[in-house]
This record gives sequence, structure tokens and C-alpha cells, in this order.
Amino acid sequence: MKWLTIDYIKEHVRIDSDCEDSLLELYGDAAEETALNLMNRTEADLIEEYGKIPTPIMQATLMLVDVSYTNRSPISPANQNHIPYTFDLLIKPYCKL
Repeated sequence: MKWLTIDYIKEHVRIDSDCEDSLLELYGDAAEETALNLMNRTEADLIEEYGKIPTPIMQATLMLVDVSYTNRSPISPANQNHIPYTFDLLIKPYCKL
């Protein structure tokens, strides 16, 4: 993970044990990479422009980890869990066209 930490993730998802740390790291890596891909940015690009990873992007990636952790199975017609619209609102200002 580049900017998320296990501690941030556990606090956000409200997990007290260490038994799922490797899974949370996987979800954290995927969330960061997904956000960067959707924004068409790199971590270095964001840090160069803003001095750090902007807080809304951190919040959006934490939300994406939570969605992945809570909904572990693939989406099917019977089980449609969507990424919250808030995710889009948080990262949209940082997207490059």
C-alpha cells in the first residue's frame, strides 16, 4: 500500500484483530490502484501537485476497502452492491482527462 495503512483500514472498518491483515492489505492495494486508474494519475503526480495524497482520495480508498471487505462475493443479479456515489464525488476533482 502506498498511502493507506493497516491501522487506518482497521479503524475505518472497525476491526480489532490481526487475523485478516493480509486480506486488508490486498484490498488496500486494490483500492489505491483502482483510484489512481480512475483518476488517470500516479501517486507521484498527486504528491507533486498537492504535497501529499489529498484527504478526499484517502477517504475514497478507505470506502472502497470497506465495500470490498463487506461484500466479498461477486456481483450477481440477486446481489447488487454498488460502490457508493460518494466515492465518485471524492475523487472526481482530482481526475485528469
